[in-house]
Amino acid sequence: MFTRMLKLRLLNAVAPVYFFMATAVTNILHFFFFIPTIFPYPETSLMVSSTLHTVLVLFLMFNALGNYIMTIIYPAESANETLIPVCSPHCSDKVDAHYLLNGRHFCKLCKKIILKRDHHCFFTGNCIGNKNMRYFLMFCIYTSCTCLYSLVLGVAFLTVEYSISFENPLTFLTLLPLSVCSFFMGTISGLQLFLVLMLYVWLGIGLVCAGFCSQQMLLVARGQTWCQMQRGELVRNCSNWRANLKHVFGTRWILGLILPVQTEECSEDADGQKQD
Repeated sequence: MFTRMLKLRLLNAVAPVYFFMATAVTNILHFFFFIPTIFPYPETSLMVSSTLHTVLVLFLMFNALGNYIMTIIYPAESANETLIPVCSPHCSDKVDAHYLLNGRHFCKLCKKIILKRDHHCFFTGNCIGNKNMRYFLMFCIYTSCTCLYSLVLGVAFLTVEYSISFENPLTFLTLLPLSVCSFFMGTISGLQLFLVLMLYVWLGIGLVCAGFCSQQMLLVARGQTWCQMQRGELVRNCSNWRANLKHVFGTRWILGLILPVQTEECSEDADGQKQD
């Protein structure tokens, strides 16, 4: 268990660094390579397209980073409990958290008691629970949109700059191995190989975030958490899916969809009364 906890703590420190590095690289590629190359001429139509793409990239990046920061600013720990609990012999969470009563967990990575804990996110370095679930979901949505949009612009850049055709559906499947072989043979540059690698990184992150967000949305609509699903617990939830979504996204949920702002004050006492 000590070795596994050490790996989890290392991942908890490395994952945020990876996220910020990937974000910085994506921004550099967008504003210094993709947009100037795809829209090179100062014509009116191209200037409008370039401006629209720039605004869209900034909007997606702003919301992804904004919700990422809000997930950290509004942690899910309880302000009323500071004692470190002792794990019971029947506890099923042996690695990263102890299950407590009334929807509370003690996370051994955060070293805090978490209200209605869903899971520990290594990319944010904290637990996801009742207070920051909305920001985490919006972070996943906008990260997925940013990655998939970057994939589209990356394909357009490779087509314009290196004359790579993606008309054949098999091109994307064979692009990476062929690019690696061509790089070691000296026929393509390191920048081209790096761009090809980033295409697969964006595709992977975009699909993973989209799939994980879809699963989390389903759990939220059911009034269930990831911890409950792992333990195989059935939730007796009297509220319908609309009420469950409103509880997470707040009353001003439309504003929360387009801006990383707080949409509703979270009541710790009310959440503490709900059974996990």
